[in-house]
Amino acid sequence: MQLLKYAATVDQRLFLKCINSSSAKNLQTIAKYFSRSGDGFLQLSVPLLLLPFLTSQQVIFLTHIIIAFIIERSLYILLKKSLKRKRPPQIFSGFTSIINASDEFSFPSGHTSAAFLLVIVISFYMPMLGLLLFMWAIAVSCSRVILGVHFPADLLAGICLAISSAQFAQLLLFNYLLST
Repeated sequence: MQLLKYAATVDQRLFLKCINSSSAKNLQTIAKYFSRSGDGFLQLSVPLLLLPFLTSQQVIFLTHIIIAFIIERSLYILLKKSLKRKRPPQIFSGFTSIINASDEFSFPSGHTSAAFLLVIVISFYMPMLGLLLFMWAIAVSCSRVILGVHFPADLLAGICLAISSAQFAQLLLFNYLLST
């Protein structure tokens, strides 16, 4: 328990350093745009826009991303509702975030997990596009701290959730394909 308290303290200090830096203040306007781009529209539209360019064999990509998002969103909701980590404005009196968060709890970052999940699954099938979108996922993630709605550890947890969801979906999909 002591270790968790220490980790939370380090996370809160890192958050304060991030939001109090002059760089963060200069990036707040663009951070709003990156945060908004991670609201879910892109995660839904990119796979659908890519569909006409996929060969029949690559339609597996669409199946993979659907399975991965079902896993990720299910775990995300379970973690949010069970861990109930407070957001920065609830922790620091007098602190107000730049934007209003879409839900009550902070851990893990859903914007981060969804953005990275999209990038990871795309990277399995289209590595160059995945590389380009990787920068976008980083920007979406960082924007959540800059805007004051997440702690750095929330981002790390979101990335871990994305990696595990993408890998588990891949395992399920390929086991199914091998069995048919």
